[in-house]
Amino acid sequence: MNRASAALVQGIMSIGPRVLPFADAATPELPMSRLLRLSLFQVTVGMAAVLLIGTLNRVMIVELTVPSWIVAGMLSLPLLFAPLRALVGFRSDNHRSVLGWRRVPYIWFGTMAQFGGFAIMPFALLILSGDTTGPLWIGQAAAALAFLLVGAGLHTVQTVGLALATDLAPERARPRVVALLCAMLLAGMAVSAVAFGILLARFSEVRLIQVVQGAAVVTILLNCAALWKQEPRNTQIADKSATRPRFFDAWTDFAAEGRTRRRLVATALGTAGFSMQDILLEPYGGKILHLPVGATTAFTAMLALGGGAGLTLAARRLTRGADAHRVAGLGALVGIVAFACVIFSAPIDSRPLFGLGVALIGFGGGLFAHGTLTASMALAKPEDRGLALGAWGAAQATAAGLAIGLSGVVNDLGSSLAMRGVFGEALANPVTGYTLVYSVEVILLFATLVSIGPLVRSYDQARRANPSEFAPTIPAGLNSGGLR
Repeated sequence: MNRASAALVQGIMSIGPRVLPFADAATPELPMSRLLRLSLFQVTVGMAAVLLIGTLNRVMIVELTVPSWIVAGMLSLPLLFAPLRALVGFRSDNHRSVLGWRRVPYIWFGTMAQFGGFAIMPFALLILSGDTTGPLWIGQAAAALAFLLVGAGLHTVQTVGLALATDLAPERARPRVVALLCAMLLAGMAVSAVAFGILLARFSEVRLIQVVQGAAVVTILLNCAALWKQEPRNTQIADKSATRPRFFDAWTDFAAEGRTRRRLVATALGTAGFSMQDILLEPYGGKILHLPVGATTAFTAMLALGGGAGLTLAARRLTRGADAHRVAGLGALVGIVAFACVIFSAPIDSRPLFGLGVALIGFGGGLFAHGTLTASMALAKPEDRGLALGAWGAAQATAAGLAIGLSGVVNDLGSSLAMRGVFGEALANPVTGYTLVYSVEVILLFATLVSIGPLVRSYDQARRANPSEFAPTIPAGLNSGGLR
């Protein structure tokens, strides 16, 4: 009986790492409780992104009747800070602190910037809407400051938080840690979108103030919980007399190694290829395929589920020794198939084909994001991890922002020209604008494959030269029978 009980317990324990999502990301150095707590910074980043791009976008245009061009300008302001992520990461690599911390001060000040932006944002938006007897420029200036603060805080927290996770996670577990962090970002976006929708269902100015400032408080609480007892103190880095490298020298050395520029170009192209559809998929489903609101929302959920599946598969393949660039290239290839499905769903009026395309977009995007982020982590030296992850974040965030902005211009211009008969009678249809955008995304993903191909070949050559260095990494404590 004792033997049977022991066998049953061992069998149950072996199920977790193999079946439960990301259960094998934990290691003795970074247990699951600590890892989940650390990942809370991704939840606040996702919440901020949803609040800016989704909730406040709609509230400003519909409820507050702010002109669309002003809304577009405000939402683009956080993008101004994205190229500085490499500098922020570099500064966190070389920070001198009397407390012996490198990452914590930057995450803390990034959190305070988010808090400050959210604290003044609702009042600034109310003045921006014209609900004031004073000059309108005060509302415009305050709203611009609020969006800039939130953007600066968001980019700082995510860049330095990823660098801290890389510092704490052992090399063998980093692919699974990356997958968990990306999944927590998606979870934060999904939960926040539902919560904001419920809280603002009956809109009022007072409710808007409560929701946005509540998000500020939640940001402080979750990020403080994420930081608590994570980074060990190192008194050696408190010595301010040590020579600090210059950013441009560090960037020159970093960019000259391992085809870094090609990797960043591939990251930017692929991110742009997957991001142009962000504001168009739901309108495409409703306007072109005549889907009800509930159906388009369900398809958006499929996009998130596909992203989670892509992250899971990427983590499994990378743990077994696969090349991160090859995983990213597979994601780009899946994206090409996905956008082909979306394009052809309109001519044949096929909702299932559209749903398949949406799910594959999420799946390919998950593979691509995980692959490029893991490659940046793996190739970064301990002394420049923040710089490497900041460069990845700068390329990714800047490309995404520019792609989203460009997609609206291409769609509106293409649809307008098509309806005027510029492209011929057969294309005189609103679907032409959407098709142009999706076609541009396919071209960008093909360009991504061209950029990433030499990186895969370099990995294959290195693997043939030193096969022992590329053996699959097995999580500590696991063997073929489960947990030891």
